[in-house]
Amino acid sequence: IFQGHEEDDRKVRRREKNRVAAQRSRKKQTQKADKLHEEYESLEQENTSLKREIGKLTDEMKHLSEVLKDHEKICPLLHCTMNFVTVPRPDALASCLPR
Repeated sequence: IFQGHEEDDRKVRRREKNRVAAQRSRKKQTQKADKLHEEYESLEQENTSLKREIGKLTDEMKHLSEVLKDHEKICPLLHCTMNFVTVPRPDALASCLPR
C-alpha cells in the first residue's frame, strides 16, 4: 500500500511538472509570436514610409529633369561654338546662372 501511494505521488508530481513545463513552453511561443508580429508591424510602417519617400524623390527627379531639359534649350554653354573646351570659363558660367 505504501509503495503504491509513493508511485501515485510521483505520477502526480511528474504530471504537475509536465503541466508547468507545457505552460512555460506555450507562454514562450506566444511571446515569440507577439515579438514577430511587432517586428512585422514595424517593418510594414518602415516599408510604407520608404515607398512614400521613393514617390517624392521620383517626382523631384522628374521635375529636375524637366528644368534641366528647359535649361538645355537656352544654355549658352551648350550652344557655344567652342563647346569642345572641357573646362568652361567662369564668366561663361555666370551667364547661365539665374540672376
